[in-house]
Amino acid sequence: MTYLKSIFFFVLVFCCLTVKSQNYQDSLRRELTDYLNKNSIPGLSVSILNRNKVVFKEGFGYADIAKKQAYTPQTIQNIGSVSKTFIAVSLMKAIEFGYFDLETDINTILPFKIVNPYLPDEIIKVKYLTTHTSGILDNQEIYNRSYRFEGPKVQNELLIKMMKENNYTSDLNDTTLITFLKAYLTPQGALYKKENFSNSKPGKRASYSNIGSALAAFLIEVKSGMSFADFTQRYIFKPLRMNNTNWFRTKQNAAKQAVPYLTADIAFPFYHLTTYPDGGLRTSAAELSLYVREMMKMLNNNSGLIERTSAIDMFKPVFTLQSLPENMSLQTRNKGVFWNIYNDGYIGHDGDDPGASANILFNKTTGIIFMSNIYIADRTKILSILKKYAPLLAASPK
Repeated sequence: MTYLKSIFFFVLVFCCLTVKSQNYQDSLRRELTDYLNKNSIPGLSVSILNRNKVVFKEGFGYADIAKKQAYTPQTIQNIGSVSKTFIAVSLMKAIEFGYFDLETDINTILPFKIVNPYLPDEIIKVKYLTTHTSGILDNQEIYNRSYRFEGPKVQNELLIKMMKENNYTSDLNDTTLITFLKAYLTPQGALYKKENFSNSKPGKRASYSNIGSALAAFLIEVKSGMSFADFTQRYIFKPLRMNNTNWFRTKQNAAKQAVPYLTADIAFPFYHLTTYPDGGLRTSAAELSLYVREMMKMLNNNSGLIERTSAIDMFKPVFTLQSLPENMSLQTRNKGVFWNIYNDGYIGHDGDDPGASANILFNKTTGIIFMSNIYIADRTKILSILKKYAPLLAASPK
């Protein structure tokens, strides 16, 4: 009798937890739908994980409003600077291969020499690229020209005005990663200016640098003898079975790709990035879940993607109050190797680009993915919703 009572008790508890989980899912759906409608968002997708599986995945709204194409967890879009976390994992793999380490002088690797014109004797190490303290700046007047917009000429006057104001001209001749970096960072280059650099010593001042991030990826190209795209395909996408994830728009992923929107009424042309490793990855919430799950495994010391010591180094907070660079605060986060180490216990990264917003967050027990095909300047509300429900859903029955 005692045995039967025990079975009954556990069944009862399981059923209660299942009902609670369903209630949490229903409540989350209502809040996400309300958020989408109140903020005129074309489409979005959310995925929530625990250690073992995806416990919630759903799309809302439209990937293409004109065609009434639903935004689903399989919808592909640009994820902006979340892409930089793939540079982080690739760097750790490259270090395992013995290509270099975080203390390496980048000029011992590069086929051309980079010298900060304000501080010509200072050494730029790999680690400074990963914390945005290298002294290499994004000169927006030049950098935004490196976005390569595709398709027919833009007709909408508001979009034309916005693109002109932001210098999205797609008029650069240096359209490969190596030619752009060389043109931008060496005195002989057509895009070179002193203003492409800071007058602060490496490690002493933080300034978010897409170009510095792309340079870190290029170091891997130089030492591996393959493109960064091929490196990530071999060592990240293929092992994780991220079969539809790509740095470029292809025949395979074009039909699944969300239209990027300026507003719910105005669409951007599709585009790709010359400095693609810094923000050009195209993937879905479903496939990004595979990646986030692997990052959670790294925190739990059971990933096969990189070694345990590499994962520890990648996620280790770099700065202390004593070593804090100028222009950086520890109020909400620290930095790892490209990763943001948040004070609330999550690790992750955010991403923004024309017609794109994305966030990934995770700790040892919970993972969160958010993607939308419009730029959302302030994502405080949506992230607070997701952080409220994610731990509850992650604790649901296996």
